[in-house]
Amino acid sequence: MEYRYRIKEYREKLKMTQEELAAKSGVSRTIISGLEQGKIKTTTTKTIISIAEALNTTVGEIFLQD
Repeated sequence: MEYRYRIKEYREKLKMTQEELAAKSGVSRTIISGLEQGKIKTTTTKTIISIAEALNTTVGEIFLQD
């Protein structure tokens, strides 16, 4: 079972750039880009929580199970 992130989908719904999400979440744009593109498959719980909070959603909502 593999998971991928729905960060880009949620970010675009909010009309937010990667730079804006990085500033709001405290997570680098490089990490956000890597997660969105699938180049980064794993990250820390703290990072994913920070991104979810910045996107006004839950961690569970930004995961997509394949």
